[in-house]
Amino acid sequence: MEKKIIQRLKIENATVKYRDQVLFSGLNLEINENEHWAVVGEGGSGKSALLKALAGRYVIAHGKISHLWYETYKQEHTITDPLFSRSRLMAYVDVRHDFKNLSNTRDFFYQQRFNAGYSDNTPTVRDFLREKAEEHFSPDHLKTQWTTKWTIDRVVETFHLASLLTTHLIKLSNGETKRLRMAAALLKNPKILLLDNPLNGLDVVTREKFEDIFADIDASGTTIIMATRPREIPEIITHVAVLHRDRQLTAMPRHRFVPERIDVASHPLPDPVGLQKVMRRQDRAHYDVLVGMKNVRVAYGETVIFENINWEIRSGDCWALSGPNGSGKSTLLSLINGDHPQAYANDMVLFDVKRGSGESIWDIKRKIGFMSPELFQYFPYHFTGVQVVESGFYDTIGLIGHSRPDNREIAERWMDVMGLSEVRDVRLADMPATRQRLCLLSRAMVKNPHLLLLDEPCLGFDRHQQERFKHLVDAMAKIADFGLVYVTHHQETLPECINKTLSLGHLQMTP
Repeated sequence: MEKKIIQRLKIENATVKYRDQVLFSGLNLEINENEHWAVVGEGGSGKSALLKALAGRYVIAHGKISHLWYETYKQEHTITDPLFSRSRLMAYVDVRHDFKNLSNTRDFFYQQRFNAGYSDNTPTVRDFLREKAEEHFSPDHLKTQWTTKWTIDRVVETFHLASLLTTHLIKLSNGETKRLRMAAALLKNPKILLLDNPLNGLDVVTREKFEDIFADIDASGTTIIMATRPREIPEIITHVAVLHRDRQLTAMPRHRFVPERIDVASHPLPDPVGLQKVMRRQDRAHYDVLVGMKNVRVAYGETVIFENINWEIRSGDCWALSGPNGSGKSTLLSLINGDHPQAYANDMVLFDVKRGSGESIWDIKRKIGFMSPELFQYFPYHFTGVQVVESGFYDTIGLIGHSRPDNREIAERWMDVMGLSEVRDVRLADMPATRQRLCLLSRAMVKNPHLLLLDEPCLGFDRHQQERFKHLVDAMAKIADFGLVYVTHHQETLPECINKTLSLGHLQMTP
């Protein structure tokens, strides 16, 4: 006898809108019992938008999304409470976190990570997990039904959070934050778990461990739907939904999906002539030693992040900085960028001047271009694309005060080089995550810095976007004599100009 297919979720000819913008039209998808889905496509094709539509965050203007699993659950558990909604049975982990401080606001800023006095205003990992558990287990029938599945003890063990329980949220690395947020989502014991690029920014070892975690999630009766890269689809996935440039969707079983055949638009390589013009080859000061570190050490109380770091970056050096999540890569960059107060307690030279010789933070930042996952997390959403890029001239988090016409013109040129002309006057909140990241990358490069610090710059990019950015960095390295530090867990994203490597955790350095 043929096994009966039990539908869990069905999208029928749906038109999905966000404000006045139509995101999808004529959208159809069926997800059945015992299926787990990956959503793939080029950057900007609507992967995150589809997850948000399933989570109920976008308006369904026409057609419908039927949550059949929800109706089944209510019947099986005899739930008659009119206030009981499907949101209690769904968890969505976005690309940006929703952490709040002790004042119950989201007023975080990047430098807060490295200042003990500031970070104390944020909850610890233990506090955060307890709060989420109390939120999710408040209804009596949920308490009795789910206490044997995902508990605080279980998620702490599964995601290796024991050593982080007393750590303040703001101090977590990008990878640690991802693990914590997924752990918190599972405390909800969801029937549907929506994950937006959960493997982005994780080191190789951690990505491999997630195969076992996804298997545990499957065993607990949860359906996984995730946006991910075509070549990072976990083994647990049974079906793939491919989103195309026209926002149409093609669904197929996992075994029929061929990553190489995915419909991805090619992005033209940067124009060398145009790039040379925008980089303004005007005379500027030359520095021999951009960064010099001798026996550098960073510790918070008795917790040592790293020590005995001896590192020199000279003009023309292009470094790859690697290491597992939590090894201190972002902290090391913060010492250089003037964001970490312990820089003054260490023997450091920045731009041929010993740190603490009277230079201001702004003197240092003026010579540096910077991009990181944390900056992406904390950057305010209300600024337009061109305001974000122009703010790089002033080293402010967004455009504070009046725009300068000459700087705005250069910012617009950089946006043309990066393929961002269409989002020039669009708010960050209203553009895809890949466009947001490209705006922040343009912000890092707009002033043609002497030192470029790029921490995981290609997170969320499709293959062609990665290739285009690699070519852009290589072209810039040929035009200007700058220093580069490039952080990534994906070796295939490294530009060809990389000529030196530093690995934290193992402290290996190669010329």
